[in-house]
Amino acid sequence: MKYNDTWDLESIFSGGTESEELQTKLKETEHQMNAYRTLLKDWEGSVDLFKTILEKRESIEKSLEQASTFVHMWHDAYMNDEHANVVKGQIMELYSEMQKLSNIFTKKLVEMANNEWDHLLEDKDLQKVSFALNEIRDEGKRLLSEQEEELIAELNKDGLAAWSSLYDTVVSIMTIPFTDNAGQTTELSVGQAMNRMYSDPDPDVRKQLFENWEAAWAKNGPIFTDTLNHLDGYRITLQKKHQYDNHLEEPLEYNRMSKESLDAMWSAITKNKQPFIDFLNQKAKLLGMEKLGWQDVDAPVTLGEVKPTKFTYDEASDFVKENFATFGPKLADFTKHALENRWVEAEDRPNKRPGGYCTSLPEFEESRIFMTFTGSSSDTSTLAHELGHAFHSHVMKDLPTLNQSYAMNVAETASTFAETIIGNATLANAKSEEEKISLLNTKLENATAMFMNIHARFLFEDAFYKERAGGIVSEKRLNELMVEAQKEAYADSLSGYHPHFWCSKLHFFIDDVPFYNFPYTFGFLFSLGIYAKYIENPEGFEDKYIALLRDTGSMKVEDLAAKHLGVDITKEDFWVGGIDLMAKDAEEFIRLTNKVI
Repeated sequence: MKYNDTWDLESIFSGGTESEELQTKLKETEHQMNAYRTLLKDWEGSVDLFKTILEKRESIEKSLEQASTFVHMWHDAYMNDEHANVVKGQIMELYSEMQKLSNIFTKKLVEMANNEWDHLLEDKDLQKVSFALNEIRDEGKRLLSEQEEELIAELNKDGLAAWSSLYDTVVSIMTIPFTDNAGQTTELSVGQAMNRMYSDPDPDVRKQLFENWEAAWAKNGPIFTDTLNHLDGYRITLQKKHQYDNHLEEPLEYNRMSKESLDAMWSAITKNKQPFIDFLNQKAKLLGMEKLGWQDVDAPVTLGEVKPTKFTYDEASDFVKENFATFGPKLADFTKHALENRWVEAEDRPNKRPGGYCTSLPEFEESRIFMTFTGSSSDTSTLAHELGHAFHSHVMKDLPTLNQSYAMNVAETASTFAETIIGNATLANAKSEEEKISLLNTKLENATAMFMNIHARFLFEDAFYKERAGGIVSEKRLNELMVEAQKEAYADSLSGYHPHFWCSKLHFFIDDVPFYNFPYTFGFLFSLGIYAKYIENPEGFEDKYIALLRDTGSMKVEDLAAKHLGVDITKEDFWVGGIDLMAKDAEEFIRLTNKVI
C-alpha cells in the first residue's frame, strides 16, 4: 500500500509556527489559567468544586500539551524555522505560570488533614483516580513555600529549560561532512550522518563518518560542557532543596520503582554479559576485524547472496502492520489507522533533527511519530517501536486523564514489546541460514544497546552526578568518564570508543526527566518477560496485554509486575530470565556463523 511519509501538520494548526489559530489557542489557554487560579483560591474542601478544579486543570494541561507538541513537531521537522523558538518561548511562559498554579494545587492537598483527605477520596469518582491524587499529595510534601516554588518556576525558564533549549539550537546548526568515492563532499545533518554511520555496509564509510562525527562534537565540546554542567548543576540544587537524598531518588520516584529493582536489573545484566561479548567478538571475525570499533557495533552482517535488507517506507509500513497482526487484530488495526492518517513523519531530508520519538496530541486523543526512514532494518524496528508507544496511549484514552500518566520505564515496555514481535516474526520467516544470521544480528544489536550502550550511559551519568556535586567537571574529565563507562559496559571488547558520546546523546540534555536512559533497559527486559508469558499461552493474550498497559498509569511497577506477571522484580531471577532469552539468540548466531568462519 502507498503511504504518505510526512506529517499532516495543517490539520493541527494551519500556518506553521506563525499560525493565527495557534496564537488564539494560547490566548484562550491563558484565560483558562486565570479562571483556574480563581477556582483554586475559592476552594476550601468542597468535593464538587474539587472535581471542577480537576476538570479545569485537565483542560489547561491538554491545551498546553497540544500547542507545545505541535511547535516541537514543526521545529523537529524543519529545524531552519527561526520563528519556532519564539513560539516555544511563549509556551514556556505559560508552562511556567501553570507550574506555579500546580504548586498551589498541590500545596492545598498537602495542607489537608488526613481525615479531610480520606473523606474527599470517599467520592466514587475520585476513588478511580486515588492513586494519582495520593501520589501528587505525597510528592507535594517536598515542595518549598509557595513563594519559593513560584521563583523556581520563574527561574526555570532561563535555567533548566534554557540550557536544554541551547543544546537543541546548537545541534540544529551542526553538520557532518562526508566525502564519497568521487571526491564529492556533502554536509549531512546530524540525523543523516548518524543513520548512515551506524548502518552503512562499507566499513570505510562508517570509519570516515565516525571520525568526522567525533570531530564535530569535539569542536562544540566546550559549549556542551557548559550546557551539561549547568543543566545538571541546576537540577542538583533543586533536588537538595526538595529533600532528595541523592541524584537517583528523583528519577526512581518518577519511574515509580524502587532502588532494589534498579540494582537487581543492573546486577543481573553485569553478571550475564558474556554471551553478548561473544556475539560482538564473533561479529568482528565476520567483518574481518580483530575487534569492532564503536561505529561497527551496529553494522549490517550479510553472507552469501543475502544483501542488507532494505525497505521502502511503504514496504516497511506493510511489513510492520502484517507482523503486528500475528499478535492481535487490535494492534494491527490501530497501526493501519495511524499509517493511513499520516501520524508518522519519516521522510529522509535535510534540516530534520536526529532520532525518533512518539508524542501526544491529547485534545485529539492521538499520537504522532517522528523519525527519519532510510530503508534499513533498524529503521523498520524504530517504526515498530514508536507505534508501540502510540498503541500504549491509544488503549488508555478512555481512562480518567489522571490515570493515563504512565512513567517512562513502562512506556518503553510497550515500544520494545512491539519491536520483539517484529524481530521474532521476521526471524521465524527467514528463508536461509544466511538471512537468519542477518536478522539475528539486527535483533542482537538491540540487546547490546540495552545491556551495554545504555549501561554505559547509566554508569557515565551516575559518575558525572557524583563529581558534579563537588563542582564543574571539565570536558577532558567528561570524556574520561565516558570512555571508562563504555569500557566497563562493553567489557573492553571494542577496539575504540566514543569520548564525546555524552555530547551526541540528546538524552543527557533533556530538562524535564533526569536519568532518561535506564528506563529503556527496564522496558526492554520487562517486555521480554511479558513476551515469555505470551509464548506460553498466546490464546487471547492481546486482551491481557492491554489490561497490563491500562494499569501502567495507576500502579508502582513492582505491583504491576506482581499483578499481571506474578513476579518479583526486586529479585535478579526475573531479569536473568529476560537476558537468557536474548542469550539464546547470541548462541544461535555464533552456532550458525561458525560454519562460515
